[in-house]
Amino acid sequence: MSDRTLEYFLSLNQITKKDASEVKWSHAVNSRSRLTEALTGPMHMLEADIIIRGRDPKEPVMAHPPDTDSDITLKEWLEAVKAHDKGIKLDFKSLISQSLSTIESPKSLYYQVETLISNCEKAARMLICFLFFSSGYSWDTVRVMEEICRTLEHPVTFPVRAALLSQSFSQLKWLLQQSDR
Repeated sequence: MSDRTLEYFLSLNQITKKDASEVKWSHAVNSRSRLTEALTGPMHMLEADIIIRGRDPKEPVMAHPPDTDSDITLKEWLEAVKAHDKGIKLDFKSLISQSLSTIESPKSLYYQVETLISNCEKAARMLICFLFFSSGYSWDTVRVMEEICRTLEHPVTFPVRAALLSQSFSQLKWLLQQSDR
């Protein structure tokens, strides 16, 4: 957890010392009921998963595979969260991997993801965007990842599938060298 996240909760007097073990998490906040519970409870950080709805309208919803739908869209979720002093961690599941396989160019992917991240930043005071690329880490992919994250002020995590590490080590090393965060 970044120092900035801890400083944020310290400034609100929600934790008593700069110790990540004091931060309480609510995981899998992927439904209206889980969101209500997390927003009204003592949790500091909300973790949620984003997929593209498996039916029309195809839009980002809060769900974890193998689920293909949810009772709350990403837009509705962010609207509800922004009225609270909660941090959020968004785990882009099928949204990113599906985008990589269906969008024609990395630039299109950039704009789609950039829009979502911009909306996330407006909704939460502390944000960790969790970008997961399950199809590999080509030079084109890591350049898009760097471009998406370059101007973000909030922490970004890049989970790496161990099976993809050896074939993408140079690309991932370069990506990590692009920021001092």
